[in-house]
Amino acid sequence: MSEQGWPAPRVDGAVTGTVTVPGSKSISNRALILAAIADGPSHLTGLLAARDTSLMRSALVSLGVGISESGTTVTVTPGSLKGPANVDCGLAGTVMRFVPPVAALADGLVAFDGDPYARERPMGVILDALRTLGVQIDDGGTGRMPYTVSGTGSVRGGKVTLDASGSSQFVSALLLAGARYDEGVDIRHDGKPVPSQPHLDMSVAMLRERGVTVDDTEPNRWVVAPGPIRALDTAIEPDLSNAAPFLAAAVITGGEVTVTGWPAETTQPGGQLPELFTRFGAEVTRTEDGLTVRGTGRVQGCDLDLSEVGELSPVIAAVAAFADGPSYLRGIAHLRNHETDRLAALETEFNALGGDVTQLEDGLAIRPKPLRGGLFHTYDDHRMAHAAAVVGLLVDDLQIENIGTTAKTLPEFPQLWSGLAD
Repeated sequence: MSEQGWPAPRVDGAVTGTVTVPGSKSISNRALILAAIADGPSHLTGLLAARDTSLMRSALVSLGVGISESGTTVTVTPGSLKGPANVDCGLAGTVMRFVPPVAALADGLVAFDGDPYARERPMGVILDALRTLGVQIDDGGTGRMPYTVSGTGSVRGGKVTLDASGSSQFVSALLLAGARYDEGVDIRHDGKPVPSQPHLDMSVAMLRERGVTVDDTEPNRWVVAPGPIRALDTAIEPDLSNAAPFLAAAVITGGEVTVTGWPAETTQPGGQLPELFTRFGAEVTRTEDGLTVRGTGRVQGCDLDLSEVGELSPVIAAVAAFADGPSYLRGIAHLRNHETDRLAALETEFNALGGDVTQLEDGLAIRPKPLRGGLFHTYDDHRMAHAAAVVGLLVDDLQIENIGTTAKTLPEFPQLWSGLAD
């Protein structure tokens, strides 16, 4: 580690290799939430061990949930939810948005806070929705952290209308806990399209696997019937979004990278990576060993709607920076409210290296130019660090500020990345 940052590995030829990525953060934290309010113990195999999942586990334990480990299996035993409790959300959107609807089922006060930037992330949509459903919340009128949920041991539930155009997590948060509410929950979205549809599909699918009745036949409406959530032993899929930088390495260097354990079917946003990289001109094959991406020596500029897969945008932007023509990433205005303002951050960092990136109303325009080395700031955002690592493969003397932020979802990233680049 240098005084400035982590020296990004630089390669002179094609990157080749095989990578195994740990479990999906999105599936892991949803599985933890559902297991915590299920009708019996659940065994979760391959659960991601990273900052976001550690924060989720700590939050649930503070509410009275039992969590223990044996080898690669984590056992979650529901308990009597109660306060007082203090929940550290860190910078994890799934913790700050998924846990309050569960905390409302606890008996007592549950206080929420997190990292400094977490206090800037909008929470008013979910907090106001919970108030509509009968939950008492004190946020000082800010709609942001810190806030306190006053649980009474039960939640009335019922109908609620919200604008989830800023994040699909607002809907998923209510879906995941809604079956435990007295009247269930009837969620209606009123606003611009909800981003990250795969994450909503993931929440609905995981509920149905556990015997919960969810009606999503009407557009922009989700009805969860009240009832038990069945305990379910679950094997967690690899995190396909965390596979993005490794596969991107093959695309921009004309190499070949295989990610093992790629599922035949998935609700993860990363499941769209094969199609996206094909658009850039790469070749993609799937075998029993996993998913393989081969670069062809040419990266084509393209126009992409990333509204369903916004979390992939930083790595996609890094690939576009080496294309043979302009690229346009659209449908991602909501990224301004992620771990950082990702659109502003990408524009700033690429342009500081000599690039030509311009913010659009709902995305980015990227016009490839030769890039130079320098310090690439991550803004405590793991996806920004992934993008920087991809850029560093083809740019001399690039340093990544706070590579440790990748521990949010993939603590092994620096070692895996260095191994692939060797």
